[in-house]
Amino acid sequence: MTKLRVYELAKELGLTSKDLMEKISELDLKVASHMSAIEDEEAELLRELLKDEVNNKENIENDSKELEEKLIKDNKNTTNKSTQVEENTIEKEESNTNKIEVEETIQVKELAEKMNISPNEVITKLISLGIMAGLNQDIDFDTASIIAAEFDYELVMPLSSSEEIEEKLIAELDYEDSPEDLVLRPPVVTVMGHVDHGKTSLLDAIRETSVTKKEAGGITQHIGASTVNVKNKEIVFLDTPGHEAFTSMRARGAQITDIAILVVAGDDGVMPQTVEALNHAKAADVPIIVAVNKMDKPEVNPDRVKQELTEHGLMPEEWGGDTIFVHVSALKKQGIDELLEMIALVSEMQELKANPNRNAVGTIIEAKLDKSRGPVATVLVQKGTLSIGDAVVSGSSYGRIRAMLDDKGKRVKKVGPSTPVEILGLSEVPNAGERLYMVDDDKKARDIAEKVRIKNRDEHLKATQKVSLDDLFERIQQGEVKDLNLIIKADVKGTTEAIKQSLVKLSTEEVKVNPIHIGVGAITESDIMLASASNAIVIGFNVRPTTSAIEVAKREQVDVRNYRVIYNAIEDIKAAIEGMLDPEYQEVVLGRAEVRATFKVPNAGTIAGVYVIQGKVTRNSSIRLLRDNVVIHEGSISSLKRFKDDVKEIQTNYEGGLGIDGYNDLKEGDVIEAYILEEVKK
Repeated sequence: MTKLRVYELAKELGLTSKDLMEKISELDLKVASHMSAIEDEEAELLRELLKDEVNNKENIENDSKELEEKLIKDNKNTTNKSTQVEENTIEKEESNTNKIEVEETIQVKELAEKMNISPNEVITKLISLGIMAGLNQDIDFDTASIIAAEFDYELVMPLSSSEEIEEKLIAELDYEDSPEDLVLRPPVVTVMGHVDHGKTSLLDAIRETSVTKKEAGGITQHIGASTVNVKNKEIVFLDTPGHEAFTSMRARGAQITDIAILVVAGDDGVMPQTVEALNHAKAADVPIIVAVNKMDKPEVNPDRVKQELTEHGLMPEEWGGDTIFVHVSALKKQGIDELLEMIALVSEMQELKANPNRNAVGTIIEAKLDKSRGPVATVLVQKGTLSIGDAVVSGSSYGRIRAMLDDKGKRVKKVGPSTPVEILGLSEVPNAGERLYMVDDDKKARDIAEKVRIKNRDEHLKATQKVSLDDLFERIQQGEVKDLNLIIKADVKGTTEAIKQSLVKLSTEEVKVNPIHIGVGAITESDIMLASASNAIVIGFNVRPTTSAIEVAKREQVDVRNYRVIYNAIEDIKAAIEGMLDPEYQEVVLGRAEVRATFKVPNAGTIAGVYVIQGKVTRNSSIRLLRDNVVIHEGSISSLKRFKDDVKEIQTNYEGGLGIDGYNDLKEGDVIEAYILEEVKK
């Protein structure tokens, strides 16, 4: 006796899988999910029961449509009249209001020019106010507003804050479409996972191209996109170099992925990068499909993979969960069709839609400067239709599209939603993750880009508003922070669990302590980028950030806290939540030195021959000794020499001898981090 899957029957009946599952539940049939198979007898029963209901639904919809059309027709004249009266009223109001944009200060001569009057008239008005000002003298906004009001003008400040500019762009260019204008669009899929688990090979198998052979080491080198056809339906795949790029884009506000494919090798199981990728996908709040790869190998154990992922919140459907697991072999091209079928099924459940008949909105997923073609950007169109000749703006970059190429390198004239395309004609290279908007003309594009450029300049002059323990209480009081997101890294797994449980208990009614990622090992760039995207604080126990992670943390303004005692972290976060945190000193890392050799000196112990790789090491600084980025000792310097001379400090790229007070267990490859405690000015 043959069997039929629930989602296949749903397609046959013209229902969504979700609706059919609800009907099955009402009939009290034992079916676990839309992937479950049912007997022919049950399928026939459902066909008979639901046939009449589907027909009745169609009749009701048709009747409703006819009634709606009649109502629209009857009210058309009344609506048109009301609209005309409203438009006339608005036009009249606007015609009586002359608005001029000015900065915080403006020259007398410039104000006169903007109001199209003689400068002498402005000067006369200023004198009547008791203000003596010449033609080229600046006056403040309030004074200028009083003068402008005398001539029936209203002065307004230009949009300068990032929030106002963003609101204006969204209101004018990225508005919500009416439901009746929406049509189904292809899903956008990102493939993620551990570095050696076959992400690129899987994409290679899906597209039947030679991506892997072209790229060094089999690792994707850049962010791109490609489109594949599955049974006359399109699926867009983003080629990312890993979850770091995925999160880097999300940190800039880009949400372009509909489905995440988590690739896990059946022979290796869940690795640290697998967990990181999983947490990044969860933070982005997208459905996850697990592809258990390398099923052609004899030593694979897919049940082990399922068990390990269950510990991280991904429960397989056959175990009573809602996560789809697909067994594949990228090498043998096995299971690919089933994976594509599951992607199509999940996207069908999501009912992904967009309006193709509007000005285009998209996201930059890759951008570069080409020597012969100028700025080149790959954009994923998400709404509307983008055509050659359209004026566009993306951040501080703007222009008119001169040419477009699809993912096969063919020139195209226009593209719709969920389509990746390479565009030429921008004034400069935009940032990956930046939104791209189609506007009415070149002038508007240039004006918006200029406002964004001013905003970017202003933001560089002030610190970014990332959450930190120092200002946490104030931001809680202002209602800015509801969740305190944490990323916890420690030297051993047991410690991370203990820390997590202790910190979660600190949650209050005002703020929830939410560990979004825990892991073992050094604090990496990936941790910092996840913190930046999720506005989280990074906490390290007996581990330190890598050199590159320190630089990224400075750039992204992420608060990184390092502890050796759990109690200290608990006290700090508790005090921050309660508004009691009052730090008197802060740690300032001066530099790092690498141990290149060790020497035993009589009466002095072991001396390290060091090479300063970053910053400087000073005689009076405190130090911590790192071995594989794990702290194994903290103390002070007993001696610091250059050749035979005692010195106060050793700068970057210089060698010297260093002794640690009361400590001799030094090995080649160890890293010595020098720091001081600096008093915080109040």
